[in-house]
Amino acid sequence: MSEKKRILSGIQPSGTLHVGNYFGMMKPSIELQEEHDCFYFIADYHAVTQTPDPAVLRERVQGVAVDFLACGLDPLRTTFFRQSNVPQVTELTWILNCLTPVGLLERCHSYKDKIARGITPNHGLFSYPVLMASDILIYNSNVVPVGRDQKQHLEVTRDIAIRFNNQYGDVLTVPECMIKEEVAVVPGIDGQKMSKSYGNIIEIFGEQKPMRKKFMKVVTDSTPMEDPKNADTCNVFALYKLFANEDEMTSMRTRYETGGMGYGHAKQEAFEKYWEYFRPFRQKREELLADPGYVERVLQDGARRARRVAEQTLEHVKKAVGLI
Repeated sequence: MSEKKRILSGIQPSGTLHVGNYFGMMKPSIELQEEHDCFYFIADYHAVTQTPDPAVLRERVQGVAVDFLACGLDPLRTTFFRQSNVPQVTELTWILNCLTPVGLLERCHSYKDKIARGITPNHGLFSYPVLMASDILIYNSNVVPVGRDQKQHLEVTRDIAIRFNNQYGDVLTVPECMIKEEVAVVPGIDGQKMSKSYGNIIEIFGEQKPMRKKFMKVVTDSTPMEDPKNADTCNVFALYKLFANEDEMTSMRTRYETGGMGYGHAKQEAFEKYWEYFRPFRQKREELLADPGYVERVLQDGARRARRVAEQTLEHVKKAVGLI
């Protein structure tokens, strides 16, 4: 992407942010703000589909805002806001709902997966992809970075935008999908993909002793200390290389292949690299926690900028469908 693009991405306030969130979504998003026009939002409307406790939801939204800013999001370069502070998005959602075939939503894997996991179905959960489409389309987004699990929802967004434009004219920008192939799956302490739903996370901003204990619990095979080990299949090495430079990774790999290093030593070194990597972010986070008024001003300013764009898009849409 050599030319400047409008980038749109959202993150749900579903709990404590972890290392998988950072390397999967946050770090790539922060890098994109250097060259592109980025709109990043905290998806609190999406979080309501599972009816969280109101106090918990407020706390999580604030936590995501603080953590994202601490990790390097620049509110002068990026429009950063709460989803719910832009009411135009829900108005557009209703209009798009009226063009979206039920069959299109019934085919969405995410809804079926959630139901299979025992989550009580509701209309918000079912029509989640339409709200996601509104999030994307209302800001005239050119590119949407997504994980493979969200790729289908972006395809739904493109389908909805094309249907709208075919019926009402060339009103909505049809976004492109960006999947970062080089972003590896971050393993949790049990070896599965790091996820809050699996209870296997390593927090970005955890306390030192509990985090060390988590690293020491990372699942490994039973290869004896004196024997060579396969770095490419080791969860500890997968975590270590997230935080290490090329020379450090090469050295660690050599020690794996040579033998004589136990997994306990590798876990301790992985923890130390993790702890040092996030040190400046922890310092920034302490400053932000001491000034909650600043964080709120950032979100309100971002919402004002987002609403200016959203109002224009919604006006074009309403004129197209005959509401104005």
